Amino acid sequence: MAGTGGPVFDGTRRTEMADAFQTGGKHYDTVRPGYPPESLQWLTAGADVHDVLDVGAGTGKYTQLLVDGGWRVTAVDPSADMLAELHRNLPQVHILLGKAEHLDVESGSADVAVVAQAWHWCDPMLASSELARVLRPGGVLGLVWNQLDVSVPWVHRLARIMHAGDVHKPDFRPEVGPEFSNLESHETHWKQTVTPEDLLELVKSRSYYLKANDAIRTKVLDNLRWYLFDHLGHASGEALDLPYLTQTWRATA
Repeated sequence: MAGTGGPVFDGTRRTEMADAFQTGGKHYDTVRPGYPPESLQWLTAGADVHDVLDVGAGTGKYTQLLVDGGWRVTAVDPSADMLAELHRNLPQVHILLGKAEHLDVESGSADVAVVAQAWHWCDPMLASSELARVLRPGGVLGLVWNQLDVSVPWVHRLARIMHAGDVHKPDFRPEVGPEFSNLESHETHWKQTVTPEDLLELVKSRSYYLKANDAIRTKVLDNLRWYLFDHLGHASGEALDLPYLTQTWRATA
């Protein structure tokens, strides 16, 4: 996908890199940020919501917002390990093993379908068709990305060292199928308080790092330690404000 909010891969490479998240659910849940409530508030504004489908739910980072909304929530992910972590965090959520392109969900059973931090791992046309099938007429498709705000110089260099794909690109527009209309977006600026040690753990949750060999992993960590401690002069345990921009897209089935 051109201008994607995540890394750009062809079908084979996309599947290969996505497989990096089949394991490591507990670490992912610990180091990855949550999402600002404003994202969901805008996404569902004016909608009559009862049943929500969270696709590519992972360990439940966005699912938490959906649960807080008081709706019936079904979470789908291809990783049993990620779903096990989600179930530990949110036992009231119904979980299903599956992918956006092939959902074991009844047609017309959801008012909202959300894909947070995962649309770039999907085939957008196949996933659009399948999500349009499970949504009720007039249902809402939500596509969400947490993106590092690389307009801040130190974050721009941080993203390059980490080989982070989730960086903000102002011209980004997700690819969705013809089943959806009225595609529009909303941006939420926020900051996560982290330490240098948190950033060293965060890089270990990236697909680039997870699929790399030991030599490349060592190089990435050494470069990141040099940048944070030697170049920027941060102290161990120091609180840093890491700026994010959450981009939320919605479209109507």
